[in-house]
Amino acid sequence: MLNSMKLSSIFTLPSSLLTVALLALSISACQPADDLNKDAIISDTENWSCQSHASPFTYSACSIKAQALMGDRYSLQLFWQPPDSTKPLLTFDKLLTTMPKDQTLNFAMNAGMYNESYAPIGYTVIEGEEIRTLNIKEGGGNFHLLPNGVMWWDKSGDVKITESNALNEQLKNGKAQPWYATQSGPMLVINNEIHPQFNRDSTSIKPRNGAGVCSDGSVQFVNSEEPVTFYQFAELFKDDLNCPNALFLDGGIASALYAPSIDKHDKKEMGVMIGLVDLNQ
Repeated sequence: MLNSMKLSSIFTLPSSLLTVALLALSISACQPADDLNKDAIISDTENWSCQSHASPFTYSACSIKAQALMGDRYSLQLFWQPPDSTKPLLTFDKLLTTMPKDQTLNFAMNAGMYNESYAPIGYTVIEGEEIRTLNIKEGGGNFHLLPNGVMWWDKSGDVKITESNALNEQLKNGKAQPWYATQSGPMLVINNEIHPQFNRDSTSIKPRNGAGVCSDGSVQFVNSEEPVTFYQFAELFKDDLNCPNALFLDGGIASALYAPSIDKHDKKEMGVMIGLVDLNQ
């Protein structure tokens, strides 16, 4: 209900403006709750965007059209150590200080699992240099919840997510020549099927981040804003984002997102980061 002071200020308006003001108040008061909870979407260009979503759980997603990565303007890159240093970048803030002045970091996230020294534990290639060899060993933890996989792309910018053993064969016969690559695990979606070891009724929930190569010609990077199970996270990629192949990158304290267009800037420390760079050409 309007108080007397607000009513007084309204009724000093000309009649036409008074009608508009009262109509606006009426619409606001009658607006359905569902409308107030709709996804807040901010599109930045025709080629990429970051969005905040409210369902099926709260999450943020940044996407880039795959075709745009094959042009001259946008470049998907991995970052680990600054130039002329053997120490990891650790944070988005540090990464931003190393960006050339004529380039813009549109969004970035943690790119995979790392050890106590923030070094990647899986296959990692940065600008054609192999930082870590492909890890196809069995073991414990999420990384070894097989099948795991590799997100990689060649110099043309053609992004793929490939199961690790399959990529191993491609590397041996020369059918894959990664310019960038990051290995993590588990796979979330494999050839349009949810990872066979995921349990729909699991009670293990954590914030999670991952990436998918999707049927609409986009590459999606997702960061959950609330704890979810592996099954829920995989289901989002498969059913909502229509990604035939998707890879878990990490979770918990390592799940991080930089997306200034939607006011996201996590201050966490991490190992390798993945980001979309606008070359401003």
